Amino acid sequence: MQATRKSFVGRIREQLDQLSPSERRLAEFALDFPGDLAGYTASELAGLANVSNATVTRFVRRMGYASYDDARKHVRSEKSAGSPLLLAGTESGPGAADTGSLGAHLQQGLANLGATYRRLSEAQLREIAEAILNARKVWIVGFRSSQPLALYLRWQLLQIVPSAQAVPGAGETMGEHLAGMTEDDVVIVLALRRRVRELPSVVAQAAKACPRLLYITEQGATTKVPARWVLRCDVQAPGVLDNHAAVIGLCHLIVTQVMELAGTPGRRHLGLVEAFHDALDEL
Repeated sequence: MQATRKSFVGRIREQLDQLSPSERRLAEFALDFPGDLAGYTASELAGLANVSNATVTRFVRRMGYASYDDARKHVRSEKSAGSPLLLAGTESGPGAADTGSLGAHLQQGLANLGATYRRLSEAQLREIAEAILNARKVWIVGFRSSQPLALYLRWQLLQIVPSAQAVPGAGETMGEHLAGMTEDDVVIVLALRRRVRELPSVVAQAAKACPRLLYITEQGATTKVPARWVLRCDVQAPGVLDNHAAVIGLCHLIVTQVMELAGTPGRRHLGLVEAFHDALDEL
């Protein structure tokens, strides 16, 4: 079980000192541009690394794969999971298209926003906002790159929903928070790639305790989750890091809808917040 979980690069590094000179040359090429393996045939890779086809065959078997195609499938799966190392292929080297241009990033960001917003339903957004407003407590879950997004959503919701809480905090476990979830709550899980291994278990347990679960992920994610609502955001980018502009935009839409539905009680709460800002001379 543990061997199947090991990354492609991890397998190479583990074997590096035990390789023959030709295998090591192939390994060093693969370590420089691991993501490119998904696009090369065995013969093409052999030519680029200046080794024989037989060396490629021995190499992938030494890495624990049954065949070269199995190795390529593993690399493809890691690329689709969003590994920056595997997304950085030779096309990002000298002479490649300028992925750092402002125009390229602006165009992709706008495209992500447009594609994400076109998939949204106003009725669904309203249903989510009503659930948030009527919840006993709103739990916002995020790990890795999703954690700052969860914190942003919680900070915005806090203007109108004082029960909103982003979890887990520093030094906390999810078990400590799952124990406090009830069917009267709403759970929002931000699950942008790359996801931690325990996330499916966390989502499953949270859904049992709280059926009103919103799952926000990237477009193209195929994992089925026990969520009442699933919203997908486009996160493509010219470079190797995902563009989360559409995720922030979605959070903005949710909070705006919540504020609109909050009506007079919501405005009173905002007024109280501002009164305390003045009393404490905070802003």
